[in-house]
Amino acid sequence: MADENPTKSPPETPASPPEKTHFPAAEPISVTEKETPLDPSPTSQEQDQKEPIQQEHLTPEAEKPQKVPESQGSFKEESNKVIDLSDPEKKSLDELKTHVQELGEAQIYGVPLLVDERSDVILLKFLRARDFKVKEAFLMLKNTLKWREEFGIESLIEEKLGDDLDKVVFTDGFDKDGHPVCYNVYGEFQNKELYKKTFGDQEKRNNFLKWRIQFLEKSIRKLDFSPGGINTIFQVSDLKNSPGPGKTEHRIATKQALQLLQDNYPEFVAKQVFINVPWWYLAFYTMISPFMTQRTKSKFVFASPARTAETLFKYIAPEQVPIQYGGLSVDFCDCNPTFTNNDPASEITIKPATKQTVEILVNEKCTIIWELRVVGWEVSYSAEYVPRTEGSYTVILHKAKKMSPTDEPVISMSYKITELGKLLLTVDNSTSKKKKLLYRFKVEPLCD
Repeated sequence: MADENPTKSPPETPASPPEKTHFPAAEPISVTEKETPLDPSPTSQEQDQKEPIQQEHLTPEAEKPQKVPESQGSFKEESNKVIDLSDPEKKSLDELKTHVQELGEAQIYGVPLLVDERSDVILLKFLRARDFKVKEAFLMLKNTLKWREEFGIESLIEEKLGDDLDKVVFTDGFDKDGHPVCYNVYGEFQNKELYKKTFGDQEKRNNFLKWRIQFLEKSIRKLDFSPGGINTIFQVSDLKNSPGPGKTEHRIATKQALQLLQDNYPEFVAKQVFINVPWWYLAFYTMISPFMTQRTKSKFVFASPARTAETLFKYIAPEQVPIQYGGLSVDFCDCNPTFTNNDPASEITIKPATKQTVEILVNEKCTIIWELRVVGWEVSYSAEYVPRTEGSYTVILHKAKKMSPTDEPVISMSYKITELGKLLLTVDNSTSKKKKLLYRFKVEPLCD
């Protein structure tokens, strides 16, 4: 919450009558976004202030980030409606259903097989994982059913496994296509106590595996397995400060988990986005890439730390992206925000050396509440309210201030409007980089 106290600023006395600001008749609230270039010739004092900011971006050659792998990201989900399948695909599905009848009554992921059309969606996952080779798909299905029984999946769902890993893997929001988004934050294992508690010995690694399978199984059972439903998950893997290949215990547990997921949960990933990719992962990916199918690689997207927010925003609306990744979504357990994931945010790209002004025209008395952020800041931000009545004072709500990356990521403010006018939110980007501005607001009736 910004701590600037609103102050009234009288207009300077002009040499000639001032030009009047026009407030045309409009909806109760209307918004205009304006972009203007900054003065290309700064004063010497301004130049002195800018130089330290510029120096912060000078990176020694040895510390320059490694190039991330080329993102594929071209995968598009196929339809699960039988009418949309090709004739060979329909034939494979019918053959697989005939084989499944041999299994008698069976269910998987909470869905009974061969009872309704949801079964077709499940069987198509196994067929696609095996390129519609019926015998291979049926073998994979039988092995999965056998593993689920041996692992005790149905009883595992009800077990209480604690909440130590809630910040390691969690779901938050949905992507633009409606897929739930799952975040895997491996940097949490920098906590030595958590690392030892999770991977210290084989029993602890087994418990981690049970927790990870339980989390996935619960997530899957929330999906919609109807032919037109959302039945895959958007995965984000944050590799910042992730345990490297030298951490043997973590590597073993992760490899085992990935193998089980690959063998028993086919085609549940809509897209896999890797962010904050470290150098060692580049070597690892280069090594394993030749052994991956083109279908698998087509789901991968890679983002460097500087492009994390930009990349996520391509697929996920800003209000759905967690605040630590450049968005506006917050942990509802830690605070009680005015805004939720259901309140859409506007997104603006601010060009280098430009000023962006968001003008919110207010045509009724109310309380207006807004929140705003510029990803990474390094810009100046100000807010003021200009009443419509001639001769009224401009109210300074937030004095122009240079915001640094260490400042609060999101500014939240409100203002009670008793005089009609306009709210001006201004961001000056004097850097040589594009900046991403996010904002949203809502209006509440003015209480007497």
